[in-house]
Amino acid sequence: MRTLAFLAGLLLLLVPEVLRVYFIMPFPGSQEDMATDLRQVDMAYWLHRNVWWLRLLGVALVVGPALHHLRHGGWGRRLAVLLPLALAGIVAYLFNFRFMADKMFLPVANKLMAPVAQDPGPADDLVLAVERHGEARAYPIELIGYHHQVLDTIGGEAVLVTYCTVCRTGRAFSPVVNGMPETFRLVGMDHFNAMFEDSRTGSWWRQATGACIAGPLKGSTLLEVPSAQGTRDAFRRRYPQGLVMQPDPSFLNAYDGLKAYDEGTAASSLEGRDTASWQPKSWVVGVLHNGEARAYDWNQLQRERTIRDVLGTDSILLQLADDGLNFSAVLLRHDASAASQHGNERDTLAAPVVRTRGETLPAYQEFWHSWRTFHPGTTPYRPDAGSSRP
Repeated sequence: MRTLAFLAGLLLLLVPEVLRVYFIMPFPGSQEDMATDLRQVDMAYWLHRNVWWLRLLGVALVVGPALHHLRHGGWGRRLAVLLPLALAGIVAYLFNFRFMADKMFLPVANKLMAPVAQDPGPADDLVLAVERHGEARAYPIELIGYHHQVLDTIGGEAVLVTYCTVCRTGRAFSPVVNGMPETFRLVGMDHFNAMFEDSRTGSWWRQATGACIAGPLKGSTLLEVPSAQGTRDAFRRRYPQGLVMQPDPSFLNAYDGLKAYDEGTAASSLEGRDTASWQPKSWVVGVLHNGEARAYDWNQLQRERTIRDVLGTDSILLQLADDGLNFSAVLLRHDASAASQHGNERDTLAAPVVRTRGETLPAYQEFWHSWRTFHPGTTPYRPDAGSSRP
């Protein structure tokens, strides 16, 4: 009985510690299937909230048999007790300190902002730009990609600027939950996408969509704040009074690991680009409009520079700048009388355009695996397989 109690307690000290982290970190096999991932997130969340009870029960089962064998057993029996306990201690250390997301990627310690005129960064570095109430700020991706989040105030408004390098997703949100300002910590991953935990309820929020997927607030969604990916140079020209985030001196070595991220040549298989089209790590531009989502192959956009398409009943124009880095999607305005005479997408695209600089649409450069996962109703733009293009 003592041996069985000891083994049961040991399992309680080992298995929950491993699984609560394994389910929400990019270990082999832990993030592959979307439906499985959601169940794993729920299990990880339950373990996360109840792990102390499991630890106490494990210790209670282990202590008595361990003391008995250490006092009355020979060296063989003592080693049979000490070695598993040492393993449990190592696992507890690794899965509470080394493998935890917020221990691997630390928050900004010194948030430094410089006016664009004094910003020394390379002109072609990619940044995530946010403008609120006349004030604009840019966050270099190779900096926030390490931190995953930066809480800032822009134009008097609190903004949570986030980035997940494994999904290539840059998003900004209002950090207000149930009318109260909130802070977040990086807790892990959901289908390779960063998850954050709020400080008040302990709920878990998905970075790519702002959706709460575990905890008391499950089903809620953070309000997205418009943001745009582009180059430092484009930001400088558009916002001459803007501010650019500078490297935190405390993390210079950590930033080195993302030096090639902008170009897609990072050494990590989780962060590097697949240059072929429509592969999991291929780059796409995802566009959202009126509840519809569409993905455009980055390779095709580089070749054609402009892609004209229809989402719903509206015509859009996706454009790549001459530098091959900056992109945008805009809503085209058609002659209403002419457009009313056309009954399908191909004819709508043929209707006369009144002006080509209409409303800017949300457009994101992203890995294909991420866009199709978090926008399951998306359609890929493939003109050779039934194009909506004229």
